[in-house]
Amino acid sequence: MTVLRPELTGTLGGVAATHWLASAVGMGVLERGGNAFDAAAAAGFALQIVEPHSNGPGGDVVIAVYSRASDTVRVICGQGPMPQAATIDAFAARGVKQIPAGGLLPATVPGAFGAWMRLLGEYGTMPLESVLEPAIGYASRGYPLLPAAATTIDAMSGLFRTHWSESARVYLPGGAAPAPGTRMRNEVLADTYRRIVREAKGTSADREAQIEAAHTAFYQGFVAEAIDRFARTADVFDSTGSSHRGLLTGDDLATWQPSVEEACVLPYGDFTVHKPGPWSQGPVFLQQLALLEGCDLRGMGLGSGAYVHTVAEAAKLAFADREAWYGDPDHTPVPLDELLAPGYTARRRALIGEEADLDPQPGRPGGAQPWIPQPDPQEPGVDEPEWVAHLRSGLPTVTPAGPRAGAGNTCTVAVADAWGNLVVAVPSGGWLKSSPVIPGLGFALGTRGQTAWLSEGHPNSLAPGRRPRTTLSPTIVLRDGAPFLAFGTPGGDQQDQWTLHAFLAVAVFGLEPQAAAELPAWHIDHFAQSFAPRLSRPGVVVVEGSFDAEVLAELERRGHRLDVVPRSTLGKVCSAGVDPATGFLRASAGPRGRQAYAVCR
Repeated sequence: MTVLRPELTGTLGGVAATHWLASAVGMGVLERGGNAFDAAAAAGFALQIVEPHSNGPGGDVVIAVYSRASDTVRVICGQGPMPQAATIDAFAARGVKQIPAGGLLPATVPGAFGAWMRLLGEYGTMPLESVLEPAIGYASRGYPLLPAAATTIDAMSGLFRTHWSESARVYLPGGAAPAPGTRMRNEVLADTYRRIVREAKGTSADREAQIEAAHTAFYQGFVAEAIDRFARTADVFDSTGSSHRGLLTGDDLATWQPSVEEACVLPYGDFTVHKPGPWSQGPVFLQQLALLEGCDLRGMGLGSGAYVHTVAEAAKLAFADREAWYGDPDHTPVPLDELLAPGYTARRRALIGEEADLDPQPGRPGGAQPWIPQPDPQEPGVDEPEWVAHLRSGLPTVTPAGPRAGAGNTCTVAVADAWGNLVVAVPSGGWLKSSPVIPGLGFALGTRGQTAWLSEGHPNSLAPGRRPRTTLSPTIVLRDGAPFLAFGTPGGDQQDQWTLHAFLAVAVFGLEPQAAAELPAWHIDHFAQSFAPRLSRPGVVVVEGSFDAEVLAELERRGHRLDVVPRSTLGKVCSAGVDPATGFLRASAGPRGRQAYAVCR
């Protein structure tokens, strides 16, 4: 293969993000003496501004952290829980059979801001004002609007004009949908962050105290008050085709704190892989690795028909378990130890045959009976505007080729610094498409609640205070106990497939991370998406057209149903880490979408 971008190495730091401006912001922080955690936070806040179609301050983020000082990997959970008023009966009383994709009903506690504050407070070194300054600057002075954002705004402009007037004020300057490359501003959001900084500085000169005061301003102060007022009083048109008020309250925000948790860990050869817990889809990456460790991938050859078939079949088994068993372990026990146990894995691996399995079933850890709820079919309305269909899709970006061929749908930033720290964050939610901008704040709420089930008895069933299972899934890998690689990608349910393929190319076949990020990509579409309307395509493997014709023919011969999409359209794998051979820091970013970029110096 021809690698389009160089493998970047340096000594000061490496940053990779899904927007070049965020990468530049992160490197700027490192150049001013900040560490990886400061850089990631500054880049993360910048992403909220420059990728408003993929994330925002009202959304969520999952952050994986390797601290050289403590020599540990931890996960910061910025996935807020469901409101206390969010019960299955509450949705039934509104005639709602499936949590909608858009509006206020699926809103969770906004976790992104609190998680970034936790990262800064526990691991960072720079003042809050310095970290927020680049985001405030882009919001106030403007940034170039991405084509995907322009397409999404144009597709939703009818909704904004008709129902979501505050979204129209922010995203339809002059009343018209902006063209790609337009200088966009969000002065209201800039003012929100300026006020948070001002209130934080007014409490104390101490850095940590200011960060805590910023958290208070958001979750108990003026931000929470604006969210509470809007959710209680605004009748918001949503993807049910009707208008509803929200369930989220100021009390829900005031009682929430982001958690710092132990990572889920799996050894893989010389590597130790760390993922978020089963409140995310993260362990599905580990289950796939465990299944594949007993397969001769090297003998099959990277990208061969046998290789893609085997990895796809392992994905089916792991994702079947995700669908049946994953959820918030603080509310329902998740049998993760059994799911990763060698004996259980061996029994599951034996199910991988020479032909495609068109009906893969979840396993029975400890002899338990699995259950996968089925989505409630939603019939389109008669003569409804096109934006209603877009609103019913829980994916953040509207693309002409459809959601399965999109490389967007979430953000990523990964950073490595000269002190040996690694951090990778996957921010999402709070995007402009699925919930209206809140007056006086300049941002929308996240709608992650749509991933929970309105059925009793499942680990991911809706319940007050429960975290809906998120797709956000960063990864940190150590090699021989030393920091090696931090990586992530946009892509919803596909995140732990695209990043797995890139990691296997590095760990098994010895490719550099940049070359691995540029390999032809694929994923299974067998199970229902986590996002409404929870579409599925049993037996389908989506492959980029850059695969050799012989590989595609081999997959079809084995019984896979192929959906061949255009070249370079699946994922934007971003990574930062340390080259063990040289000790140089390195960073890489997949070229898909002409947007993600890496910086090293």
